[in-house]
Parts: sequence; C-alpha cells; structure tokens
Amino acid sequence: METATINTVAGPLSPELLKNMDAYWRAANYLSVGQIYLYDNPLLREPLKLSHVKPLVVGHWGTTPGQNFIYVHLNRIIIKYDLNLFYVAGPGHGGPAIVGNVYLEGTWSDVYPDFTRDEAGMKKLFTKFSFPGGISSHVAPTTPGSIHEGGELGYSLSHAFGAAFDNPDLIVACIIGDGEAETGPLATAWQSNKFLNPITDGVVLPILHLNGYKISNPTLLARIEHEELEKFLQGCGWTPYFVEGDDPETMHQLMAGVLDQAIADIKQYQGNARNNNDNTRPRWPMIVLRSPKGWTGPKEVDGLPNEGTFRSHQVPILVDAKHPEHLEQLERWMKSYKPEELFDKNGTLIPELVELAPKGNRRMGANPHTNGGILLRDLYMPDFRDHAVAIPSPGAVQLGDTTILGKFFRDIIKLNRDNFRVFGPDETLSNLLGAVFEVSNRQWDAKEKENDEFLAPSGRIMDAQLSEHQCQGWLEGYLLTGRHGLFNSYEAFIRIVDSMFSQHAKWLKVTKELPWRRNIASLNYLLSSHVWQQDHNGFTHQDPGFLDHVINKKADIVRVYLPPDANCLLSVFDHCLRSRDYVNVVVAGKHALPQWLTMDAAVIHCTEGIGIWQWASNDQESEPDVIMASCGDTPTLEVLAAVSILRKHLPDLKVRVVNVVDLMKLQSASEHPHGLSDQDYDSLFTKDKHIVFAFHGYPWLVHRLTYRRTNRNLHVRGYKEEGTITTPFDMRVQNDLDRFHLVQDIVDRVPNLGAKGDYLKQMMKDKLIQHKHFIDVHGEDMPEILNWKWNQSDDN
Repeated sequence: METATINTVAGPLSPELLKNMDAYWRAANYLSVGQIYLYDNPLLREPLKLSHVKPLVVGHWGTTPGQNFIYVHLNRIIIKYDLNLFYVAGPGHGGPAIVGNVYLEGTWSDVYPDFTRDEAGMKKLFTKFSFPGGISSHVAPTTPGSIHEGGELGYSLSHAFGAAFDNPDLIVACIIGDGEAETGPLATAWQSNKFLNPITDGVVLPILHLNGYKISNPTLLARIEHEELEKFLQGCGWTPYFVEGDDPETMHQLMAGVLDQAIADIKQYQGNARNNNDNTRPRWPMIVLRSPKGWTGPKEVDGLPNEGTFRSHQVPILVDAKHPEHLEQLERWMKSYKPEELFDKNGTLIPELVELAPKGNRRMGANPHTNGGILLRDLYMPDFRDHAVAIPSPGAVQLGDTTILGKFFRDIIKLNRDNFRVFGPDETLSNLLGAVFEVSNRQWDAKEKENDEFLAPSGRIMDAQLSEHQCQGWLEGYLLTGRHGLFNSYEAFIRIVDSMFSQHAKWLKVTKELPWRRNIASLNYLLSSHVWQQDHNGFTHQDPGFLDHVINKKADIVRVYLPPDANCLLSVFDHCLRSRDYVNVVVAGKHALPQWLTMDAAVIHCTEGIGIWQWASNDQESEPDVIMASCGDTPTLEVLAAVSILRKHLPDLKVRVVNVVDLMKLQSASEHPHGLSDQDYDSLFTKDKHIVFAFHGYPWLVHRLTYRRTNRNLHVRGYKEEGTITTPFDMRVQNDLDRFHLVQDIVDRVPNLGAKGDYLKQMMKDKLIQHKHFIDVHGEDMPEILNWKWNQSDDN
C-alpha cells in the first residue's frame, strides 16, 4: 500500500521531473480515492471518522490509477512537443480519474467556479462525486474534455477516429480498457487505421490498458501470451509499444520513453506524407500499458488479495458502521499518497506540480475539440430547389426519391470539402445515392486493385467498412468535434446501433442542460431500402422498429420524418442538415414511386409537417365521412390508390386525405414541441369521424402517439411482422396495408353505404383472391397494380 521510493534510473525523465510527475500522479490518485469515499475532512488534517465518509460509497477504483498515470504522462508530451491532444476515456467508469485530473489542471474550476482550487473546493468535489444531484461516477457530458460517455463501452476508438478526420494537427489519445476491448464495436474499430489519411487527417494514439480484470472475470487480452497479443495488434496494422510492470519509478521512465517514441513516429509519418504527398498507410504507433488493477490501492482487504485482482474493480474497502475496522485502513491508504507534500495549507496544489499541467486550451479538459460547438461552422448549403422534380400533376412522374437526394448531397460535398462526410456500411450505392461519387471517392488507405471503384486515400464518403458500429461511432466523433454529416443505412440494420443511438441521445439531453456546452450539428439518419422495398431480400431485411426505439427519447432531442416524395425529401433534409442538437431520422425509399407535390407545395407541406391534401380530398364544402391518413411513401401510394377506387365506385362519399411528414405532429403539444394542439388535431381529424391510417411502421406506434386525442375512432394499418421474399405489392397485402384492405376498412366503418358498399367490399375480396392466385401462378404483381396511377379525372 505504501508508495514506492523514487530512485534515479535510466530514462528520459530527469530526477526532478520524475519526482514531480510521481507526485502529480499521487495527487490524482489521492483526489480519486477522496471522491469515492469522503464527505468531509478532505486533506485528513484530523483523524478520519466515520462521519467523514459518505453514507453510500459508490465508484470504480480499479481502472482509475492507470488512467491517472496516463494523464500525467500525456500532459508531459503536450508541453514538450506543444501538441494539440485530448483524451478519450474508454473505460468510462474511471470517472474519478478524469474528474480529478481536470480539477488539478484547473479546467473544472473554470467551468464550475464554485469548485475552487482549495480545501473548500476539494471538499465540494469529494462530496458531490457520485452523490444525488452531483457528479456522475463515470466520465460524462458534465466532464470538461470529454466527448465519450462512460456508458458507451466499446465505442471509444471509433469516436477517436471520427474526431481525427479532417483535423490534421490533432492527436486523439484513446484509452481502451481490456474489458472494453472484448466488445464487438471495439474489436472492429482496430481497423479504422485503414481509413485515415496521413496528409489531411489527424492521428489516433490508442493506449490499451491491460489491468487484467473486468467486474469479476479476467480479460482475454491480458491472459494471452505477449507474443500472441503483439502479433494480433501488428496484424491489425499497428506498431505496438509495451509498458509493463508495477514499480512506479520504472514505469514512469518506460512510459515516458515509449510516448517520446510514439510522437517521433507520428511526426515522421506525417512529415513524410505531407512533404512528399505520400498517402502510403503508416503502421501507426500504439501503446499497451500493463499495470495492476487498483494499482497503489490496498494490497489486501479482509485477508483477501485486492490490488491486482477483480476485487479492486469498484470500491476496494467497504467503510460503514458494520465495518469500523476498515476506517483505519482507508486512512492509511489515503495517507500513503502523502497529501501534505502535494497541497499547501490552503489545499491548493503546490506550484511545482501546477507547472506540470499544460496551459489554456492545451489542457486536455479545455481542448476546443472536446466542446465541438466552439469550432462548428455552418455548412455552405446549395439551394435544394435546384433539384426539384417537375410535377405536371400529382402522380404523373415516377422516380426514386433517394436518387434525387444523392444529387443534393453531391452539391453539399462540393461546397464543404473539410466539414461534411457521408457515412454508411457499404450501402451508399445500394441506397441510390451514387451521385456523391461524381465529386468524391470513398476514403480508403489499404491496398487497391485494378477493378475497384471510387477508392482513394482521401474522400468524403465513409462506407468502405461494413460495420454499422463504425459508421455510428465515426459520425458521432465527427459531430462532437464540430463538423457535419449523415449516416445512410438499410432500415432493418440500423437496429444494430440501437444502444449507440441511445447513448448519443442521452448525451444531447444532458448537454442541453449545460450552458458551457455549445450546440453541435444534429445526428442525421437516412433510412432507405426500407421495409416495403425489401421484397427480394425477405423477412430478415424487414424491420421498421427503429422508429419505435427513437421516440422513447426526450421530445426535445428526437425528430422523425417520413416524406412522401422526392421534393418533400429534399426540403426535409435541407432542414435537418441546418439543425443543431437533434437526432433526425428520415425514412425514404429508393425505388421509383409516384411523385405528388411540386416543390413549392412540398416546402409548405414539410414546414407544416402535416396537412390535408385538398387535391386528393372531396370534402371541401362539407364535413368528411371518413379521413384517410398516410405517413410514409408506400402508405401514401396505397392511400391514394384506395381513394381513387372510392371515387370511382362511391362518388358521394366525402373523403379527407391527410398526409403526415413529421411523425411527432401526432403527439400532443404538451408532450412534444412539434406536436399539434388538440384544436389543430381535431381540425384535421375531427372529433368523431373514422380515421383509416396507413403507416410505414408498426401500427401501435401511431396509437401510442395519439392516445390522448379526443377522436378514438382510429384504425391503423402498418407492418405487422409478416414478410418473405415476394413482390412489393404482396408485401403490402400480407400486412393489410394494400389499397384493397384499406377500401374494406372504409366500407366496414362508414354507415349507410347500402348496396354500393356491399358490392365494393365484395369486389375488394375478389381482388385479393385474384392477387393471391396471380402471385401463386406468375410470381409477380397483377398488371393493373403495376399500371395504376392517380386518376386525374377525380382530382379536385
């Protein structure tokens, strides 16, 4: 438990610097233990009492001393080489380490002035840590210098690379816990070095922290042979340097030497690349730090080994009324750091240690990249109206919406060569956004072959690795450091990053409550190849459930848009790319569908988010008999087809057609800022008429959003988990979202239709039987369905 005596050994650190760096490390460790345990008596200037200890002790010690060790050494190289460098804490539960170090360097007090750099401020820091209404026990948005939440286990390296893209002078030190290294996202993130341009991008310095244990199990990378680990990391394209041991003196010198070598490598690689325009992929350096879990903590507790075991993961010593004997052990442990040598009589860090921290924005807690809104520049936006689809009449033109959107993205890339990227898991072409490749390649720094397409060491398209985790992590890191972008994906497989989305939404929620955190660009999703267009891939590719997941988050964070055509899609994305601090989810199809609105009409419709399509309705002079509503491109097609049938066979039926672009309009204004007031909702949907609603996703989502509304006569058709490899129209039939089922819904619910209603209902049943027979015999849709278009003679 006692701190080892520092002796002079060979290495880059002078005896004085070695002594001071070890003292700084002890100060960080002392603050870390104090945060976990103490409620009072922060400098132990009186004998420790049970009343000085928090009634509920919560925190994580095991990873903390190793992270403190890394932090002080990164401070040294920042000063020595004048580096623009910040720290990503992958083992996020090491909150005491980052909070303590940010406090020591002064950034915490800059952001939170009531946490003064003296005994009173230290007491407040200790008291508030992991305390109700206080400081989170893990690295959080409230922690200056952080772009990575403690709950995001596995994403640190992806975030670090996202931060490094287009930041040529930046170094991102990414500390990776060995438990974290076992996750899928981290395992694939080792490959990010194949997507880093040494000329135009910064660099990531991974530091794999092997302390041997997770919560109660050993870690895999700590238990394989040194040679196997080294070859694994070399096989991933890295040059690993090892720092291994437990003696502080030796470890300080080893770490200092390895960091000097790593910075020399980085400068050499970047110098060669930038001076000789050489994009050849370097084998970038990384560090493996092997140190005991709970290093410098209690060797034993209650007769059981603690330091260097899983038992040090959280709180090593339980101190309460039931264990008074532990109080003395805690006091000995804290005094082993010799706080009287580290802090003056006021509780302020002594001057020679203060000098070890960088100054101003070179402090890792104050690096502007960690508060990306400071650096955020607006995008140069082309006029989306330049890509307007000419609509001579509703439904007269058929084309794929994302094909048009791709041209808009192309123009954005042309105007924003260092500030905007498109991310996706090898699906940019599949989602028919191929126009972007007219102005940019995919960024790729691995081997190329003759028949490859659109690969280059520099590019704005990040879709050459088939990993949704990587795309999400890269984009988050890019946004959090002050840039713009979007993530395009197959709708069904965006579910792979459900938890990553959740953590980012939580991050945004917390940062909105922090006045010092600047706004960042919104995280924009384009979900294409959606559930109604996966007829050829079948059931596995059919899942619209991301929408259900998204709307669980705070109403001031999430936005969901389902534009019905290309002009609406252009208007929606122009809005999304200009927005700040949201998660915007946009669902749009890629296959050719009828186009409905002129650009002027689309802008008005999207600005409102919901509206009556008067040209498709016939209730202008009276109350409607029924409302037919749609949300999504395919549901809109089927609703208008159903209305066309009703017009032909029941011309006296008054039908109001309502289209929803902004899904959150359905919620009450008291629940979501985009929600309609009850008065406005009733003006669209009435208080008592039947509503037949065709929805892109699971039907119960619409019921959930509208449960507080007056009109309870709501009947929703949507995806009900029926799917296979079949035709597009048959997919709709299997889920009762087709025009024939919609017409049946109307006939079933509108009274007094008489013989005409009975006839039409039977006709729809016959049509469904014919469809089933046609599919069984021909394996394709009936010609009358394929040839259908909006009947202009019925157009009002």
